[in-house]
Amino acid sequence: MAAPSAPRPPRPRKEPQPLVIPRSAAEEQRLRLERLMRNPEKTVPIPEKLNEWAPRPPPEFVRDVMGSSAGAGSGEFHVYRHLRRREYQRQDFMDAMAEKQRLDEEFQKKLERNKLIAEEQTAKRRRKRQKLKEKKLQAKKNKLEQKKQEK
Repeated sequence: MAAPSAPRPPRPRKEPQPLVIPRSAAEEQRLRLERLMRNPEKTVPIPEKLNEWAPRPPPEFVRDVMGSSAGAGSGEFHVYRHLRRREYQRQDFMDAMAEKQRLDEEFQKKLERNKLIAEEQTAKRRRKRQKLKEKKLQAKKNKLEQKKQEK
């Protein structure tokens, strides 16, 4: 047996934390922030963005192609059912991605259209301001000329 070492000093006791059950999402967030701020030096785990789910690609070569009835055993139905479900899932995913892409394109077009409209309005207002400025300058010049003529 190993020689007895010096007794370890007692661990510092943690203060007992009262059990608080959050009643709302805001309260839960506040409790989490308080817990994080108790030890500011401790690193905070930031979860990475999850990759979007994508179905498995269809098999390039299907070896055991069975007809609907001829020679199909009782277990083949389940294989067929899984293949069919997977294919439907893949088609739904492709439809959803196409819809998302269409919506993104529409949004980009709308942004461009709004940007053009805003630029047109800005140009129109700029022209109006420029006109007023020129009118003021012209009025000032006319006033100076009148004073010179009077003298």
